Amino acid sequence: MTERARVLVVEDAEAIRAAVLTALDDAGFHVAGRPDGTGLERELTTFRPDLVVLDIMLPGRDGFTLLEVVRRNSAAGVLLLTARDGIDDRLRGLHGGADDYLVKPFALAELVARVTAVLRRLGRTPSTIQIGDLVLDSTAGTVLRGDRPIELTATERRLLEHLAAHRDRVLSKAQLLTSVWGYEDFDPNLVEVHISALRRKLGEPRLLHTVRGVGYVLRTGP
Repeated sequence: MTERARVLVVEDAEAIRAAVLTALDDAGFHVAGRPDGTGLERELTTFRPDLVVLDIMLPGRDGFTLLEVVRRNSAAGVLLLTARDGIDDRLRGLHGGADDYLVKPFALAELVARVTAVLRRLGRTPSTIQIGDLVLDSTAGTVLRGDRPIELTATERRLLEHLAAHRDRVLSKAQLLTSVWGYEDFDPNLVEVHISALRRKLGEPRLLHTVRGVGYVLRTGP
């Protein structure tokens, strides 16, 4: 499978940083986090992020200063994250080279969608994922099983892409509800219905497996 896009999260609030890292990891990104801008230059070289989620209100060097650091040392995209919603701050960030701007409080599903959109605009998201004879091409919008095209609904496609990004990893109904539907509290039967439809469309040999009492996993083999 194509290497996952790398996202660096610079956020001093531990709870927010942890939640963002978890949401991005669940969405299939390779993630790293920092509480401030200390060592950012080194992180840009060693971790090599495709995108930096950057809080503006940071101890030490603020987000606007760190935005300049990213622009001098990396071609990574930047999503600014802040409690400030004034037009002057938004314009300062965007004129300074930020690719997008998200105001706190925010829904994790929206942040993941914005990160994905920025990476797509920058050409940093892999367009093709292959698992066995299953090939997903997000750019062309096609899903093939061998030479057989598979027609999916938009929700089924998001679900399959999420499972494919986490191939060989068992995902619970709660994780899928949060990452695919954006719900944290919803009827888990919704997942079962779409899993059943997706499994039927994918056909045999089976790729989408149920791990009883745990969740679902996309993998070759039993």
